[in-house]
Amino acid sequence: MMKDAALTPLGVMVLALLREGDMHPYEMMRLLRHRREDRMVRITNGTFYHTVARLERDGLIAEVGVDREGNRPERTTYTLTDAGPAALEEWVRSHLAGDGAQNFRVALAEAHNLDRSEVIAEISTRKSALAAEYALMQNGLQSARTRGVSDQYIVELDRHCALLRADLDWTDSLLARLEREDYPWGHEDLTPENLAAREAMRKAAQK
Repeated sequence: MMKDAALTPLGVMVLALLREGDMHPYEMMRLLRHRREDRMVRITNGTFYHTVARLERDGLIAEVGVDREGNRPERTTYTLTDAGPAALEEWVRSHLAGDGAQNFRVALAEAHNLDRSEVIAEISTRKSALAAEYALMQNGLQSARTRGVSDQYIVELDRHCALLRADLDWTDSLLARLEREDYPWGHEDLTPENLAAREAMRKAAQK
């Protein structure tokens, strides 16, 4: 099985897509772009097909069929193996506490693959780290201003503090939503209406 360190953000997104249903790479790429998820990870044909091949090599996905439509080239359809969901969940779990900007964004986008309680725990851990960093940076900023340091030399630190504060406020908001029993999460939100909307999006991406 693929080790977590070798599973890339794009690989995680592929595993998450296949959790929705079997697909061929072209459909997966179209769906990711249709959902604008390529804003988090750069997607090129070469990189995508290499990622799919690597996931198959490492036993996380497997071929389930080959089809041809009209004069188009043959397309291989893939499915998750038994090891796929576990690898997806472990990667999301390990990066949701905030380990690198891109990794965190992808982990957050796929956080619905984890139980609500796990997400609350990991996001709470990240909040503690953010709060500690904010306190340290804010103290440094105030100290510099007290010593009369010109604002032009600490403008980046000022921005960093503002971004940390905004992140903390958003994190508090997310945790409050997750704590509410009426806030749908994960499999709890797989209503017929949402499933129909998801299928409609898949069909739109195929066109």
